[in-house]
Amino acid sequence: MENPETTDPEKSRKPTDTVQFKTVEADEAGRRLDNYLLSLAPGVPRSRIYRAIRSGEVRINKGRIAASYRLKTDDIVRVPPLRVPSKNKVTAGSKARQSLLDSIIEKHKAYYVLNKPSGWAVHGGSGISLGVIETLRQALPAEHYLELVHRLDRSTSGCLLIARKRAFLREMHRQIREDEVGKNYLMLVKGHWHHGRHICEVPLKTEERRSGERYVMPHPHGKYCRTDFEFLDHFSGVSFLRATLHTGRTHQIRVHCAHLGYPVLGDDRYGDEDLEDFSKKLKVKRLCLHASSLSFEYPEGNPVQFDAPLGSEFTKLIDRLCYRR
Repeated sequence: MENPETTDPEKSRKPTDTVQFKTVEADEAGRRLDNYLLSLAPGVPRSRIYRAIRSGEVRINKGRIAASYRLKTDDIVRVPPLRVPSKNKVTAGSKARQSLLDSIIEKHKAYYVLNKPSGWAVHGGSGISLGVIETLRQALPAEHYLELVHRLDRSTSGCLLIARKRAFLREMHRQIREDEVGKNYLMLVKGHWHHGRHICEVPLKTEERRSGERYVMPHPHGKYCRTDFEFLDHFSGVSFLRATLHTGRTHQIRVHCAHLGYPVLGDDRYGDEDLEDFSKKLKVKRLCLHASSLSFEYPEGNPVQFDAPLGSEFTKLIDRLCYRR
């Protein structure tokens, strides 16, 4: 049995060609093992995934496990080589690769920071052949180790952190667990915000539907969540807010906003029919949620902060709203 502590990721080949050890993040907890593996290896047949689980190639915390197992935070998942059949292998186009390279706002020996465009999934799966991480690996073939530190919704833009070294990934996961990473978001919501500075601690529960889609809802027995909201400006029927995350649950900001009665513009999952009509009237073409800044310490005692500017679609919408008021 290979030991995750002695496996050297810097000497690994392509991610699908060698054994990997993945640490389950808080926002992945509760997912079925089979669905988790399918998201890690888009294009790999389900039969190959289930065979790997049954044969013991896939292990959790060094033990065999069933496909129906629900992941727990900090589980160590042994992921064997899961090759995509050559006839199904998908290659990102040159424009897509260049688009991601252009979105890099910081390059460090241990990490990259991207200003992820809206519409990009962070990884493949659920009908998406390639996400940010797969495309970035293709665009940077000389990189031996590229892993997502955290996730953003496909429709959310902004700061996305990519690890270039396993030691950095482990340290950032520790900081995330201990609430030492600062994450700020900007958003446009429907309605005139009347809460001023507001702390929302409504617990959230995630349901995974048969289609594999994850839907999150407020629930008294859900997981603890905290989002701090700050009012910035008001336009005609729209409020501009800043949010600080203290937990990183799936769709947390979107669900908290909808629960408070101020759904995020362009949110076709947690909004209602009124929001859909309202968004169309304003010609909103994307989810108006942007990860504006990210801060952490690395190495220890050296604080850094990165700011991602709003994209043109977002700024043009704000300009139109300013003209209307």
